[in-house]
Amino acid sequence: MRETTALGPWIRRFLLEHLVGERNLAANTRCSYRDTMRQLLPFVSARLHKAVDRLAVVDVSSKLVREFLGDVETSRGCGIATRNQRLAAIHALARFIGEHSPEHIAWSAQVRCVPYKKGTHATVPYLDKAEIDALLACPNRYTQQGRREYALLLFLYNTGARASEAAQLTICDLHLDHASVDILGKGRKRRQCPLWPATVGALRALVGERSSEEHVFLNRCGQPMTRFGVHALVKRAAAKAQGYYAVARDQESQSAQHSTFDGNTSAELWRGDQYGAGVARSLLARDDQRVCRNQPRRQGSCARQVRGQYRPSTEQAMARQL
Repeated sequence: MRETTALGPWIRRFLLEHLVGERNLAANTRCSYRDTMRQLLPFVSARLHKAVDRLAVVDVSSKLVREFLGDVETSRGCGIATRNQRLAAIHALARFIGEHSPEHIAWSAQVRCVPYKKGTHATVPYLDKAEIDALLACPNRYTQQGRREYALLLFLYNTGARASEAAQLTICDLHLDHASVDILGKGRKRRQCPLWPATVGALRALVGERSSEEHVFLNRCGQPMTRFGVHALVKRAAAKAQGYYAVARDQESQSAQHSTFDGNTSAELWRGDQYGAGVARSLLARDDQRVCRNQPRRQGSCARQVRGQYRPSTEQAMARQL
């Protein structure tokens, strides 16, 4: 089998040369594409009764791609979002092969014609000011662990950072003298968010005299927290907050995203993250990266655009400021 027709060399070039050298994609994206190939190749090999190293490019037909996507949803129990993520990786591979091998242009076009599946989006709920206050009152601030948990919850509420963004935050990203923080988000996009005086005080006490290269939020073992640890902390605080306040929102989501508030109104949003369950819907996923940069540097103002369903008074108040 010639190298131009064998599938293996193309996948090697795609993963090691194209994604890294030409596209410079993030490590998580490269791992996602690699995982797609790890699932796709055994599936095609089993259907065609051919060894993986003997597969040709044309063996991965559009029909088999559709069957593979169906298997992802049925056998593996994945959702539509994961199914479309796998398809995006296959489309990228087909595009790469078609660009570098003219004899495979027709095959590439057929594979890329496999459509994405449209899914439904869950309603984005929110927490009001009293519920947030109950959540922030849960940590015991007389202990070191409680002060750390309070600082993390307040930081998430102040900045709207994702769990992964908070977990990877380092001390050098904090500019406490200027009441701001640099947050590295998805796609290696960096944004700057203002910090409230209360947040500055909590973070200043937390970091102390530690090295600027250390992570801001550490677990009880002194190791950097992970996004799973952040979720567990918020879940634990939400369960305790129910004793102070009846949280009548969806308690079966995954992490927590929030916003600042305008006086007595609240634009508090909680969006889901694909890991875990247990807190009202998410301290952690922002799509509009302009929001933080547009926020005035004073506590109690709300100058961010958020998606979801608002109370009419909140939406009108935000519209006047935006």
